[in-house]
Amino acid sequence: MTYRAPLADMNFALKHGAGLASALQDGLFGDLTMDDVEAVLTEAGRLAGAVIAPLNRVGDRHGAMFKDGVVTTAPGWKEAYQAWRKGGWAGLAAPAEWGGQGLPQAVSAACTEMWNAASMAFGVAAVVHMSAIDAFSAHGSEPLKRAYLGKLASGEWLATMQLTEPQAGSDVGALRTRAERAGDGTYRVTGQKIFITYGEHDLTDNIIHFVLARLPDAPPGTRGISLFLVPKFLLNADSSPGVRNDVRAHAVEEKLGIHASPTCTMILGDRGGATGFLIGGEHAGMACMFTMMNRARLAVALQGVGIAERATQQALAYARQRQQGRTPGMPATQSAPIFDHPDMKRMLLTMRALTQAARSICYTTALAIDRAERSSDDAARKVAHKRASLLTPVAKAFSSDIGIEVASLGVQVHGGMGYIEETGAAQHLRDARITAIYEGTNGIQAIDLVTRKLPLEDGTVVGAFLDELRGIVGAVNATNDPALGLSGVRLSEAVASLARTTDWLLAQLGKDLNLALAGATPYLRLFGMATGGCLLAQQALAALRLNADAAPRVALARFFAENFSVQAAAFERAVVEGGTGVIGADAALASY
Repeated sequence: MTYRAPLADMNFALKHGAGLASALQDGLFGDLTMDDVEAVLTEAGRLAGAVIAPLNRVGDRHGAMFKDGVVTTAPGWKEAYQAWRKGGWAGLAAPAEWGGQGLPQAVSAACTEMWNAASMAFGVAAVVHMSAIDAFSAHGSEPLKRAYLGKLASGEWLATMQLTEPQAGSDVGALRTRAERAGDGTYRVTGQKIFITYGEHDLTDNIIHFVLARLPDAPPGTRGISLFLVPKFLLNADSSPGVRNDVRAHAVEEKLGIHASPTCTMILGDRGGATGFLIGGEHAGMACMFTMMNRARLAVALQGVGIAERATQQALAYARQRQQGRTPGMPATQSAPIFDHPDMKRMLLTMRALTQAARSICYTTALAIDRAERSSDDAARKVAHKRASLLTPVAKAFSSDIGIEVASLGVQVHGGMGYIEETGAAQHLRDARITAIYEGTNGIQAIDLVTRKLPLEDGTVVGAFLDELRGIVGAVNATNDPALGLSGVRLSEAVASLARTTDWLLAQLGKDLNLALAGATPYLRLFGMATGGCLLAQQALAALRLNADAAPRVALARFFAENFSVQAAAFERAVVEGGTGVIGADAALASY
């Protein structure tokens, strides 16, 4: 089963879920039109389906080979990468002044979904690369950008992010990689990094590493981190790759999934220190890192959407052709496609609805980033930046969780055939599992949402967002369309649960932080469920208003509201009433 980009769903979610249509009408993107956007996405979908997707199983079975410090990617990988690079996809949202296309982050988000749906092991290289470009273009010096950014924007060279260390994990403040001033404006970097995506490969003739390290006089913790550009090959006078820098891959990790992605342990400084170039100021690496990480977190969310979409397509195709069992009233001599059984329909609808809800949240987050970067009014940019800050942890955690859950349902739809590798359903689940872990575990996203994002502007940022959700609910109720069933009622209840729980958490932040932390993860799920349901309803309303094949979108929005939005009250109780049971449950663990 290959992959077909769901262009109609993606375009509709962009236009009417995220609000791209109104942003284009406002002139946010110059003379860009929706026809232009649809043409870009159509070509991206063709490349994803025809070139990248057929390599997914090949990459899973072959993996990335490592020998004598050299990584050889899976068969077909180099050719697919060259097709991707020559299409200009590496610099899709990169600044035009550096050779990029300067397209909206929302369009780049849709393309990121497609690359990762086609093959997550392939698409993850672009996730890291584009995030690094964003950080470099925002924080790099002009001379350094002149030397490297054009080659990165063209995809001639690929970038990595080297953040994680064995003893530090997600706690980057505990890193030990050192940087010494060399006296000539450069630095000598020594240390070890782990879990570095595409840290070594054969796709490009240079690899540009973005490395977090600490100077000798750095203050402790995250305040003492600096970011350095460390190329695999230093540049000659003509900007071509020259002598090998003191950075190498020591090993490639054996992983549960994304086998074709070389995840490397990297060693810097075997021969006295890798030459590095400072990005931003000394001890200012966290600001640079968060630019990278926030873009990467949205991209990981889109990996979840892509995997969910691929698993859903495969499960639907299988359910329509697999004959098993009988429906009520069917003769004993006949059998029905499993698609006809109500419980199978429930699973398939769950896959489709959760995927579309997660997609809508991600695209909405991406458009908030666009408004933060491009709005002509300074106040509007600030509002959009805070909106993107609020939604990013929700997008990352909710969507990556959904990717795992939908892939697991895909295995269930296939039955025993899903548990063996022959069908490929198991690969989706194995590949998806990492998304809840890397670029900040989903527990960290929940903590970030509760402790940093809810208090923004004394809660007015989340309050404004809740008002928008209430506006959608009001519009649903105003239609009084019987096809929407109880959608308005259930969405109203969900948003009310979210509002009450938000108020409770904000109060706890100043009284009992442990109680707030104990409820952070169910709160994020509540936030995602309420938001996803409202965004699906908003798209259903747009379809009704435009008379644009409304029945499928209305049915999906109703299914979500009546089957998932109803969970909001349970999550509210878990947050508000369940924290004490978490904090006081040590005895249950100590007895083991």
